[in-house]
Amino acid sequence: MRVAFVGKGGSGKTTLSALFSRYVAGRGAPVVAVDADINQHLGMILGVEEPDLPPPMGGHLTEIKDYLRGDNPRIPSAEVMVKTTPPGRGSRLLTLGERTDPLHRRFAVPTPEGPELMVTGPFEESDLGVACYHSKVGAVELYLNHLVDGAGEYVVVDMTAGADSFASGLFTRFDMTYLVAEPTRQGVSVYRQYRDYASEFGVRIAVVGNKVHGEQDVAFLRDHVGDDLLTWFEHSAAVRALEQGRPFALDDLEPANLDALGVLLKQLDGCEKDWRRFGEQAIEFHLRNAAAWANRATGTDLAAQIDPEFVFGPAALAEPTPYASVAPRPMEGGGSPL
Repeated sequence: MRVAFVGKGGSGKTTLSALFSRYVAGRGAPVVAVDADINQHLGMILGVEEPDLPPPMGGHLTEIKDYLRGDNPRIPSAEVMVKTTPPGRGSRLLTLGERTDPLHRRFAVPTPEGPELMVTGPFEESDLGVACYHSKVGAVELYLNHLVDGAGEYVVVDMTAGADSFASGLFTRFDMTYLVAEPTRQGVSVYRQYRDYASEFGVRIAVVGNKVHGEQDVAFLRDHVGDDLLTWFEHSAAVRALEQGRPFALDDLEPANLDALGVLLKQLDGCEKDWRRFGEQAIEFHLRNAAAWANRATGTDLAAQIDPEFVFGPAALAEPTPYASVAPRPMEGGGSPL
């Protein structure tokens, strides 16, 4: 299962991403936590010192593309592979079981509390003034497009703040999106944007209140987000200790906050994974990006990268592969270049 944590900057989404990753890993499940935020703090909260961080995926896009394209005849080179390029027959697919493939071995490192960590990486000096952060986050979209995750396996992605993730198809790559909101007008404003943008694509959203001080704060959240409020985290001295780098264990959490992590996991596990919709939306956003900028940037018609006989999901791992058609949908242009 894949879950994204989104929200306003400063809402606490990175901290909740880390807590949730640790909570799930503590139950013995394989967990990959991905820092896809422009402010790269997830590793720090998961206890990984800066010298031990994994190589940034965003700085090795050509390497990642070369591995993922495999011997797919529709993708002759990394130069014509973009962030939305979907897998096809011959592409290399990823799994979360043993995670012994070269991509996980190179770009994921274990953390002291169990989850493995992958990072998109920060802006480098050469990026300043000439690149947008989507050039880094595109690595996560490629990773998720080629990942076949099963029951009891988890990818937790700490996303960029605000509604910026809607600049690509990445927001459709998850089974569940948790929007972290403080009980303030600013805190719930991002929720409205996400709700309105995501509704067209069937993206599941639940609101997670954070830094809640009492019933009045809960009532405020209910008034503004209604039934989308799933659970909330009380203001926590234990979390403050974690954020200040002091010793912290999950058992230090207040009982209500520990229970809230359980609610998040139960909600995620209750989601039904829809591989067909996943495939249709992958194709949809690829065609959108191809028409808007990628055909021009690569000098080729990227619609030809779509393999009409490829089936998304576990069946693609079978040998021989029982391919089933996912037909492309005609699109209008739009999107943001990688």
